[in-house]
Amino acid sequence: MSEIETGETRALQLPLTDEVIKSLRAGDMVEISGIMYTGRDAAHLRFKQALERGESLPVELAGQLIYYVGPSPARPGTVIGAAGPTTASRMDIYTPQLLALGLKAMIGKGRRSEAVQKALQQYTAVYFGAVGGLGILLSHSIKKAEVVAYPDLGPEAVFRLTVENFPAIVLNDCYGGDLYTQTAQEWALPAS
Repeated sequence: MSEIETGETRALQLPLTDEVIKSLRAGDMVEISGIMYTGRDAAHLRFKQALERGESLPVELAGQLIYYVGPSPARPGTVIGAAGPTTASRMDIYTPQLLALGLKAMIGKGRRSEAVQKALQQYTAVYFGAVGGLGILLSHSIKKAEVVAYPDLGPEAVFRLTVENFPAIVLNDCYGGDLYTQTAQEWALPAS
């Protein structure tokens, strides 16, 4: 079972299936558990370069989720340091190609480009948002962290994270739903 109803917040188990992704709508609050990968600007550039050389990626992206984060070092007795989301738009130039390879979800902050939103629809994928500035609180949902690619990139290396009940919200769904646009329309003041 990939998804369980828990009132207003839905529990999701990674990896995500198309069936679960199709059931999500912009504005849905979720708690995510399972294995996810991290990747920021530098790792995405290396993904692109590897693909241009005809090489396989260091992680299998089919069905997976990438969290846009560069965690701070773990303090003694902790798994990871602060692990708050970074601005997703910096990965927009790479995202459609990764979605074509089977990537199913991303977590970040901020709006995505029109090209990414169209690719989410084309490849049945979803973009989640996490609250920036809550890196320490978000790190409590991370139970294990290990570098699996590009260790020379330090905090921008690709990590495999084991997470439990990681809180997020659907910002863009696979139907073109955009929480930023919906919220702006709902809160728009009438013209005077």
